[in-house]
Amino acid sequence: MNLNSLKCIDNNIDLDKYIEYREYVKSYMEHPEWLGDFTKEDLEKLLNSGTKIWIYYLDNNFVCSMMTIPSSEKNMIKFELDLDYKKVIDYGPMFVNPKYVGNKLQYQMLNELDKYSIDKNYNFVVATIHPDNIYSINNFIKDNFKQTSTKEFKRGLRNIYVKKLINK
Repeated sequence: MNLNSLKCIDNNIDLDKYIEYREYVKSYMEHPEWLGDFTKEDLEKLLNSGTKIWIYYLDNNFVCSMMTIPSSEKNMIKFELDLDYKKVIDYGPMFVNPKYVGNKLQYQMLNELDKYSIDKNYNFVVATIHPDNIYSINNFIKDNFKQTSTKEFKRGLRNIYVKKLINK
């Protein structure tokens, strides 16, 4: 399955649908705590401050979703990164409908997010992943992310991964 052959909605996101899709995916996960849990109010604030959400469909069936979140000075301190926050973007929650797991969609989403982030002139990407989520860890390592630390957050233990983007 090729991500680029799917229908993509990336503006005027229906947050109730987004949350419904996320909760559906979590209901099939052995470890649902691995996936972020933004409330509708959190998502509204994020979207109003530059966050972008993409939702992909095959016909009318939800396939997967990804998100970017502009970074902040507070995040650089929290992640213990000595980077200019204005040049850093955070790859937020990514999830795949259980019916489509195994199609390398997360890795394809990472490639699309990289292109988007380069186009927006970001120099670095940061992401947090649960230390036991070997599926995501392997995809992020394959996409040239490096683990910088492991920290405890309110949603639990997370590895912090950073990638330097190659601007063309």
